[in-house]
Amino acid sequence: MSVISKSIWGRKRTWFAPIFLAAILIFIQLFYQRFGASFSEGYFQLVMIMFIVIIVAFLGERIEKVRILNELNENLKKESEKLEDANKELEAFAYSVSHDLRVPLRAIDGFSRIIMEDYEDQLDDEGKRLLNIIRENTKKMGQLIDDILLLSRASRQEMKMSQLDMESLVMDIFEELKPSIEYRDVQLEIKPLPHAMGDRTLIYQVFSNLISNSVKFTRIKEKAIIEIGAEKGKDENTYYVKDNGAGFNMKYVNKLFGLFQRLHGSDEFEGTGVGLSIVQRIVRRHGGRVWGEGEVNKGATIYFTLPHKMEEH
Repeated sequence: MSVISKSIWGRKRTWFAPIFLAAILIFIQLFYQRFGASFSEGYFQLVMIMFIVIIVAFLGERIEKVRILNELNENLKKESEKLEDANKELEAFAYSVSHDLRVPLRAIDGFSRIIMEDYEDQLDDEGKRLLNIIRENTKKMGQLIDDILLLSRASRQEMKMSQLDMESLVMDIFEELKPSIEYRDVQLEIKPLPHAMGDRTLIYQVFSNLISNSVKFTRIKEKAIIEIGAEKGKDENTYYVKDNGAGFNMKYVNKLFGLFQRLHGSDEFEGTGVGLSIVQRIVRRHGGRVWGEGEVNKGATIYFTLPHKMEEH
């Protein structure tokens, strides 16, 4: 029994004892009156006064609880309004990122390309190298913008729930990734995947991010093995994506789903550190959990759950 439950039970017993005693005394008084006997008048009045005091105190406590509850509801309403304002600001920020920042990035990349093409003969190797660095970084910045927008949409997008064929969804993702792995030795194992309730677009994004990560981090292996499976539970299904790639040190597992957190250097593997944050946000919106396990150079497994009955978070 929790501390709160004990406290409530303790209060109930505190009220129950004198009320029960007063009820017994009233019953005895009525019983005695039926046979022509009774307690002393003063004693009976004392019991009745005690009974009335208890009732008044009990009602006073209830009224105070109602007042506190109304106050909490009012505070909750104010916090809800603040959250709505914050979401509107986030939407405005996403619009600004999508439009205002892309324009200068396109200009930087475009003029860099023009210089490379029109002045190639006048540039030495160092000049070409520096221009290539500029173009590469504008490309990374563009990818970061795309990932931030995906993260924003994952939080705000209206969810359209339906029954999902998870095996078909995973196969669609691999068809999309085929061009990037056709020259590699990639072994795909798809275990039975139970259907789930969810938003297809968002769950597609979850599997796409996880499978893309496995494809990326198994690049160092001569033979990549990617396994996708699930376990059906009473209240939820647990899905996983497992690979034999670079893995990670479990000492840093708390950083795994952090925004812009990377457990590998950018010189080893490309990426912005947003992908798993998107996964976590989508899964939580579906009322599920997400976690990871791994070992350096021995691969990683990312798990996530989807409840059978979903309440959006």
